[in-house]
Amino acid sequence: MPSAVPFVGPEAQERDRGAAFKARLGANESLFGPSPRAITAMQEAAAEIWKYGDAGSHELRNALAASLGVASENVLVGEGIDGLLGYLVRLLVAPGDAVVTSEGAYPTFNYHVAGYGGVLHKVPYRDDHEDPVALFAKAAEVDAKLVYLANPDNPMGSWHEGAALIAALDDLPEGALLLLDEAYIEFAPDGTSPALDVEDPRVIRMRTFSKAHGMAGARVGYAIGAADLIRSFDKIRNHFGMNRTAQIGALAALNDADWLARVKQDVALAKGRIAQIARDNGLEPLPSATNFVAVDCGADGAFARRVLEELVRLGVFVRMPFVPPQDRCIRISAGRPQDLDVLEQALPVALSAARE
Repeated sequence: MPSAVPFVGPEAQERDRGAAFKARLGANESLFGPSPRAITAMQEAAAEIWKYGDAGSHELRNALAASLGVASENVLVGEGIDGLLGYLVRLLVAPGDAVVTSEGAYPTFNYHVAGYGGVLHKVPYRDDHEDPVALFAKAAEVDAKLVYLANPDNPMGSWHEGAALIAALDDLPEGALLLLDEAYIEFAPDGTSPALDVEDPRVIRMRTFSKAHGMAGARVGYAIGAADLIRSFDKIRNHFGMNRTAQIGALAALNDADWLARVKQDVALAKGRIAQIARDNGLEPLPSATNFVAVDCGADGAFARRVLEELVRLGVFVRMPFVPPQDRCIRISAGRPQDLDVLEQALPVALSAARE
């Protein structure tokens, strides 16, 4: 296996450049932060950090189940979606097994598949959307065990209506499981998440407290699926992997609906401003159902990378898709007004330098 890191973090980039970023707009974190209730709960829990976390995440799991209208047996809490991806691949994929994803989709999933010896088969995006019809057709062709689809999508911010995914599921081959990554679902229009029976054996969903709830550093994700599948994770998961303080903070965040509504409003305003900054510089923002905006730089991937490099040089941390034609874009996370002030000043300078 090649040695690989799915993402180079902003801290590593800051060490390389010898200076901190002025605006951290690349990792799709919530710069608006977590619920004040979550912060207070975690501060109060800090004195008991000598205890292991609840191996079953009982309180958080039951609260999530109640909020979703499912049984607690249908919910699994884990160390962020990244951790849950690793567990799912370990559970289902043996060396040589076929797995299907989109070319340019979330690379951490691919990292886990490679690590457990799975064989990745990729299909291209279609009109900047992951293509469920092509994904399921490829799954039938290669007898795939697992199919990855993010809705809404990272890195493009695009999305499918839930009804369209339900219709496409008719073509998911028997024996394949759809892994539906819904990390950004709180920002998506109503109807984006497909209205499926939680016991449908064809689908497992994954969601997170890292985005809308602003707790990326706490590493709290959860899976929703058929009880038998969820129970199977107990065979292979790290039972004491969840941080106790993070569990307590996530429970407090889940119970603060007012803060979540405020963050969603702030993200919508920020995306509108990012779009306007892009247009003011002759660039095209793509529609987004996430907490970031993919901005079409109007040329090829080489030009977009020069723009990104210049922004980084100017102290603005952003990222970009890896695969053409999506790599014509840079991806900018929603930020606070002061963060977007920095972007507004830096973007024309970066574009000018990239065009030289």
